[in-house]
Amino acid sequence: MLPVIPLNYLAILVGVLANVVIGFLWFGPIFGKVWMKEMGYENMEPDTKSMMKSMGIMIVGSFLTAYVLAHSLFVWKPSSWNLPGDGPAWMYGAYAAFYIWLGFYIPMLLGSVAWESRSWKLFFINAGYNLVSLAAIGQILAVWPA
Repeated sequence: MLPVIPLNYLAILVGVLANVVIGFLWFGPIFGKVWMKEMGYENMEPDTKSMMKSMGIMIVGSFLTAYVLAHSLFVWKPSSWNLPGDGPAWMYGAYAAFYIWLGFYIPMLLGSVAWESRSWKLFFINAGYNLVSLAAIGQILAVWPA
């Protein structure tokens, strides 16, 4: 029998919003020029239709990330296994975010370096964004329980 995992959909939506804001800042004023150069986009002017489509896809991906992270976060808590000793909520958000980043995001990004000839600079920009984004979503979900 599968456990019943309580989900706070408002916290998930706030996590999605946080991810969009972090992405805007990360790939805009913080690392935007370097990222565009590493991607080969420095001389391209994006059209509005393509940008809206990309933004929609990113929001769907952000929702899936927050939704799955909410499930993973629940499993990290000892009380979900009927064990005593829950620690501070932020700790579970940090653990869940870090291990999802390490086990799923980093291997995919390493694949882009190994097989797509992407640069290590691009790897670190993308890996940093994913870590910061997952950490933010993890903290929102952890401190704002269902």
